[in-house]
Amino acid sequence: DKVWVTQGMKPGVVACSHHLGRWRRPQDKIGNRWATNTVSIANDGKGGWKMNTLEGIRPFESSDPDSKRIFWSDGGVHQNITHAVHPDPISGMHCWHQRVRIEKAGPNDRYGDIFVDTERSFENYKEWLAMTRPAPGPDGLRRPLWFARALRPAEETFYLK
Repeated sequence: DKVWVTQGMKPGVVACSHHLGRWRRPQDKIGNRWATNTVSIANDGKGGWKMNTLEGIRPFESSDPDSKRIFWSDGGVHQNITHAVHPDPISGMHCWHQRVRIEKAGPNDRYGDIFVDTERSFENYKEWLAMTRPAPGPDGLRRPLWFARALRPAEETFYLK
């Protein structure tokens, strides 16, 4: 019930914003209560990890009077851990090159439930790592100079010394 259909997306394409889905566990020091759900995390002992939302965002007392005026309750769903690391074959940096399958939630599924098979994720990482070029690249580069980046660092940082 939380899929947003928007203009500008090609039919059959799913986009996920990794800026949503912030979380904390009950035992964690209280951090950003403006944007984090409280979650439980359980290990099945076989490489599987399950995350469930225990509580959404709610108003709280603080030195900022606006913290009592919070009207939203949804901190989103954490998805970064559900996508295995994919080393880009050209640059070697982390990219998300995966295909996803969207299916209707089952009778025991709740909004915010996540399950991750870290064994399978590690196998996926090794498959993609095998496609990358070893460092350094031509002329001692660690990443191609032509590779577009937001907030591109100084050119000398692209070279291994």
